[in-house]
Amino acid sequence: MTAQTSGLHHVTAIAGAPQRNIDFYVTGLGLRLVKKTVNFDDPGTYHLYYGDDAGRPGSLLTFFPWTGISSGVAGSGQSTSTAFSVPAGSLGWWATHFRNLGVESTLTSESSSEERLSLLDPDGLQLDLVASSTVDPRNPWDSASVPAEYAVRGQHSSVLTVADPTGTVEVLTRDLGMHLISETADRIRVGAGDGAPGNIVDIIADPTGQVGRTAGGSVHHIAFRVPDHTTQELWRDELVDRGYDVTAILDRQYFTSIYFREPGGVLFEIATDTPGFDIDEPLLELGRSLKLPPWLEPNRSQIEQAVVPITLPAENNPTLVLDR
Repeated sequence: MTAQTSGLHHVTAIAGAPQRNIDFYVTGLGLRLVKKTVNFDDPGTYHLYYGDDAGRPGSLLTFFPWTGISSGVAGSGQSTSTAFSVPAGSLGWWATHFRNLGVESTLTSESSSEERLSLLDPDGLQLDLVASSTVDPRNPWDSASVPAEYAVRGQHSSVLTVADPTGTVEVLTRDLGMHLISETADRIRVGAGDGAPGNIVDIIADPTGQVGRTAGGSVHHIAFRVPDHTTQELWRDELVDRGYDVTAILDRQYFTSIYFREPGGVLFEIATDTPGFDIDEPLLELGRSLKLPPWLEPNRSQIEQAVVPITLPAENNPTLVLDR
């Protein structure tokens, strides 16, 4: 391949009530809402982006929230778990933090190299916090509810559940330039670059399980990083030449994207690192206002009437964090 992904860019999932989603991810998980916009294909619905202080690629989890949506069914053909990287020794603090919020969490793995705390978000989305022996140098968002010493550093990894892992692994290694890290009876781990947190994908084979149904509490797609638009164009051409049904390059305002479905059924996106989330509002004000792309701006009044009113917690304001 001309290009190799440098890791995970973002994961996009489907949620129910948007205010409940904001409260959990800002106050519960301690992420920053870095962009409040709309689903460009369904402008009556929000698209909410959470991440670190600047919404850097590899820190992002985004949501399409539809109030009253039915619950999805986890199964093959989906990304079934999204993991975030937290500091070693922090999972005890996190377990207490979630218990105080009325959220149940469970220590699901414990080893010298990796500890994992598992929980469900309010819509049933499977989340893991992973404390690894590999130091994650990324700077966290120091929120009022989650101090920096415990805070999420960014994405750690995503789990893909497929009936047959062969084609999925081939896409990740041959077409996305990742490499095999480890293989056990129930899990294949691949990584980009040095395979550090934020660059990891785990593939689980489930040949007899049910096929997943994407709805509330489900991942819609998983996105991989590419540095810029020019590289993305070359990569798209190569994927098309290899026989994949790839979309045209789509303008997502804060990055450009292409999409294709891998053989196991999971929807993949390749998204650019540029231009970033500060192109239409200053870093200190990210997430405060409803931002629309130029082609939707003429419909602002109708869109504002269509979306559900939401309130952003004060801790999303960096000045309040710095003054505490």
